[in-house]
Amino acid sequence: MKKLIGFVIFISLFPVLAYSTANRIDTLKVLQLNLWGQGKCVSGGIKGIVDILNQTDPDIALLCEISGSDGEKFMDYLTNELKKSGKLYYGENLKQTMGILSKFKMDEVSSCFTLADKSRPNPVCKATISIGSQKLIAYSVHWDWTHYECYLPRGYSGTTWKKLPERINDADSVLKANRISFRDEGVKALLEDARKEIEKGNLIILGGDFNEPSHLDWQQNTKDMRDHNGLVVNWDCSVLLYEAGFKDVYREMYPDAVTHPGFTFPAGNKDVELNKLVWLPDRDERDRIDFIYYYPDSSLCLEKAIIVGPSLNILEGKIVENDSNDQFVEPTGIWPSDHKGVLSWFLIRIH
Repeated sequence: MKKLIGFVIFISLFPVLAYSTANRIDTLKVLQLNLWGQGKCVSGGIKGIVDILNQTDPDIALLCEISGSDGEKFMDYLTNELKKSGKLYYGENLKQTMGILSKFKMDEVSSCFTLADKSRPNPVCKATISIGSQKLIAYSVHWDWTHYECYLPRGYSGTTWKKLPERINDADSVLKANRISFRDEGVKALLEDARKEIEKGNLIILGGDFNEPSHLDWQQNTKDMRDHNGLVVNWDCSVLLYEAGFKDVYREMYPDAVTHPGFTFPAGNKDVELNKLVWLPDRDERDRIDFIYYYPDSSLCLEKAIIVGPSLNILEGKIVENDSNDQFVEPTGIWPSDHKGVLSWFLIRIH
């Protein structure tokens, strides 16, 4: 009877896949993580990156802050180290600060958004990946880290990171300052590229460090929490993605931003000096700025999502215990970053 109940539940969750005898259903595990300058900001951090990749064992990893001119070599380093554990990965980053590790060979790698400032690397790495006869388009992004304007309601500048005479208490002013960044332009360019891929019938997953919160986390239920200063802010990037039909894996699994805030920055990392983690010493600066999104499709079903990293947080200049209902994959070794990551499981239909 228990087996029958489980089968019925599975069919109800994923009806298109359950009834298809011509297809195979596999699990696709996707990790998103900011590596904080190749892990070099933490003693032992480089090894910590390899350790957490081994621990989480993702099929695809969307990585940020691969960094600098040696980013390509660092991807080679990661694939070589993972091979020692018997895991074959392919790595690409187009000499950018973000890239993609994949257990599946990448058919094509490109970028769909170029900055006007040619001295700065493109903020998007796009890979076309064949999984059986399915084509999966994976986007790894690292949006502009300046104009971090979720600090304005907390009484700090998002460009100088200095304390302001008073907190900004107007959402329109916050968004106006936020739009000086290239984040919204980047998302629009990505969505135009993704639209063409969706029209071809391809599956879409994207992830990265957005350096901007989600509008789902700054609504009426949180306006008087976390130093939001009473504001409801419809942050551009997440609004654009939702209007285009994309889904945020963490909010799909945990819709309540009060009980499951899913903070990813700053991480309460005991493996690094506290002064490297604290930006607002007298405020609650916790936010969720690292994401995995997907475009719903009958061949791609979200199964699970969880935060990866230490459960500890930074609050008013101190490392504090987690006070939410969030669940974590905590590192067994050194945590290499000032961010936490996101790990998600999908059921994928393989033709």
